[in-house]
Amino acid sequence: MLDPSHLIFLHGLEGTSQGTKATLLRSLFPEMLIPDFRGSLEERMAALYPILGDREVWTLIGSSFGGLMAAIFTCQRPAQVRKLVLLAPALILPDFAASPPAPLDVPTVIYHGRQDQIVPLEPTRRLAQQVFRNLIFNEVDDEHGLYK
Repeated sequence: MLDPSHLIFLHGLEGTSQGTKATLLRSLFPEMLIPDFRGSLEERMAALYPILGDREVWTLIGSSFGGLMAAIFTCQRPAQVRKLVLLAPALILPDFAASPPAPLDVPTVIYHGRQDQIVPLEPTRRLAQQVFRNLIFNEVDDEHGLYK
């Protein structure tokens, strides 16, 4: 069973904890953690590690740049992650794509828009298939924001 206290949403590069996706998720899961992140990837990851601590069975939901953060955390600490849900994840950025991590078995679900002009679908799919062995990749008729 999903424990909402072990559920976290990581917003995108220009997003906040008050954005559309965060607001929707908060309405569905009031106990869900939805922190704000600022700065470089390194600064954001440094802020994420203490939030997640050493606790296990996390479900990480990450959108775009937050999807990159969630993927990096999962690849570094797979034993702490129960499930990974990525929304148009920015996996193609060099921080991930230049040296893809070893494949892992954490259940991963990706939703990606066919008309995404910010994070291209096919390179993201190829990289995700290379890294996440337990992957469900969903193409949707939408753009990067996934608002439809």
